[in-house]
Amino acid sequence: MTSRRRSTAAAAVALGIAPLALAGLAASPAAAHGTMTDPVSRVSACYAEGPESPDSAACKAALAASGPQAFYDWNEVNIANAAGNHKRLIPDGKLCSANRDKYKGLDLPRGDWPSSELAAGKHTFRYKATAPHKGSFELYITKDGYDPSKPLKWSDLEAKPFAKVTNPRLENGAYVFDGTVPAKSGRHLVYSIWQRSDSPEAFYTCSDVVFGEDDGQAGGAPAPTASAPSDEQIEQGADQSTVDHGGHGGDDHGDDAGHGTSAEPSGPSSASAPASPSAPAPTAAEADTLQANGAGTPSPVAAASEENLAETGGSGTTPYLAVGGAAVLATGAAVLFATTRRKSTR
Repeated sequence: MTSRRRSTAAAAVALGIAPLALAGLAASPAAAHGTMTDPVSRVSACYAEGPESPDSAACKAALAASGPQAFYDWNEVNIANAAGNHKRLIPDGKLCSANRDKYKGLDLPRGDWPSSELAAGKHTFRYKATAPHKGSFELYITKDGYDPSKPLKWSDLEAKPFAKVTNPRLENGAYVFDGTVPAKSGRHLVYSIWQRSDSPEAFYTCSDVVFGEDDGQAGGAPAPTASAPSDEQIEQGADQSTVDHGGHGGDDHGDDAGHGTSAEPSGPSSASAPASPSAPAPTAAEADTLQANGAGTPSPVAAASEENLAETGGSGTTPYLAVGGAAVLATGAAVLFATTRRKSTR
């Protein structure tokens, strides 16, 4: 084979690799799942007690409302296409379930949810991540005068997060980051939002906490202490979980109101804090129309371009990584082609 033919063949092979690499990278879906374990979220506390036979009265009531599958799928209280539009997609009274009927038991207004002790000042938070990816965490706490016997509303939360972090460190399968807890007393709730930067997907948790003495709002009796599930418990329930880490979950999200589409484009103002309490939540008809038309669904590539971030773990590959990889391969192929051609003509 002449040098010209060899150079042409090499260039063809190199150029052929680029689309194959792009296809391979793009075919790897990006997924993330998890929940707060310090302070313990409601869903993880009930899972730790037993998905089918919990101990506490609150978790028993949640089981009756949602069924055991909600607890076996403890790491997927999410909205696939949130893109920062949390208040728009989650109406008052459904913050803990992320407006997903599957998790409606988590929204039950009661003062005896298993709780974690919390104190003002620096605290190290832990968020169990079964499929970790880079993104931002925002933690809100309820205002003074919070009444756990009433449905949780956006206006019950302080206007700004008391803790906010982007890309915290991953330690033993959990995100770990510090925050300064404001001074509070009695029973409160910590609400967390994990917004991924490589996808419009977001995750939500409600963690019941007590500052000082529990005031015993549940019939005069203090609530039980919440415990996070151990790795052994998580492993034991894995076979019962319908969460598929190869995608955005194994269960059908289509029946969940407000889940799967976003009504507004992503933007810095929509992701920095809960929207104004006066912002109306979409009606059922609006949600159905949006879901049917796919209106407002943001592009994962566009979302990723705002922060040029790669994943921190898991098996998923971000869309922008595929595009960038293909570009590099194509450029390399062009250089190789030009180089070999110059050599062949000498």
